[in-house]
Amino acid sequence: MRISIVIRTLNEARHLDDLLLMIARQKTEGHEVETVLVDSGSTDGTVAIAQRRGCKITHILKSEFSFGRSLNRGCAVSSGDILVFISGHCVPVDDNWLQALCQPVLDGEVAYTYGRQIGDDDSNYSERRIFAKYFPAVSAVPQEGFFCNNANSALLRRVWEDNPFDEGLTGLEDMDLAKRLVAAGHRVGYVAEAPVFHHHQESWAQVRRRFEREALALRSIMPEVHLSRLDVLRYLVTSVLDDWRSATRNRISSTSRGDMLRYRWNQFTGSYKGNHEHRRLSQHAKERFFYPQVNEKAIKDDWLRPLHRTPPHEGQQPEGQGQEFPTAPR
Repeated sequence: MRISIVIRTLNEARHLDDLLLMIARQKTEGHEVETVLVDSGSTDGTVAIAQRRGCKITHILKSEFSFGRSLNRGCAVSSGDILVFISGHCVPVDDNWLQALCQPVLDGEVAYTYGRQIGDDDSNYSERRIFAKYFPAVSAVPQEGFFCNNANSALLRRVWEDNPFDEGLTGLEDMDLAKRLVAAGHRVGYVAEAPVFHHHQESWAQVRRRFEREALALRSIMPEVHLSRLDVLRYLVTSVLDDWRSATRNRISSTSRGDMLRYRWNQFTGSYKGNHEHRRLSQHAKERFFYPQVNEKAIKDDWLRPLHRTPPHEGQQPEGQGQEFPTAPR
């Protein structure tokens, strides 16, 4: 069995080398692995890093870029039976990530999987709590519903060939595909045992645009979802207070209380801008995709405590030494 790892990049030099080092260390039970880079105009040495690490490289113009189109292009030049997608600013936590992510696909349990995402102390703490909400400690294979995220996912190639990513969406091409697959009788699974560190180094304007872009795409996927100004105010206050309480409980000093507030402000104002033209209201869908509440298990998540990711080149200690990471219950 051959696995193709497809990475979308635009100026990802900061984390790409660590990502490629961790890919090289994966234990895959004899499966062949190739890495394909889809670059959309990097100027920071990203492509040179990929060349040095032996990646297959293809390009997409910024003028023609969409998240779905870039993945379709990477899949088209790849040769794997399983297509794995990972963001250029994500880094696997350990050397079992790839096998764990692909195993439910290999076993025929599901056609599409996605793995856990966590942040460390370089991440805004509010985003770490979002990760804890959507990527919990317990796997669901298969899961209910069609949530999925291509920052860390795996897809059966023959399923992609029949169901390519939508190239017109501004984001959430993963959820769109998962929704179509579930409707066609396929199954999607969440694999908590395949975690990655997800690093976002964004300006406030970039945070706001990201949530706006995703809310805009969600209008096409779930047109019944509506976010009002009152919702924005209620969710903003609730999420900020919960962030502050969680940060105090976990003794977090890496993100200031002011930056948590700024993050949530840009999250909800961006989401409102992308969503506000919708007239129809679905309270259940709205609570699922916008409401900041984190469940009790996630509140106690070890990954929400102070944490710093050790770069792979600093982690070559004898076995049994080095940084200890929390383990997910099975």
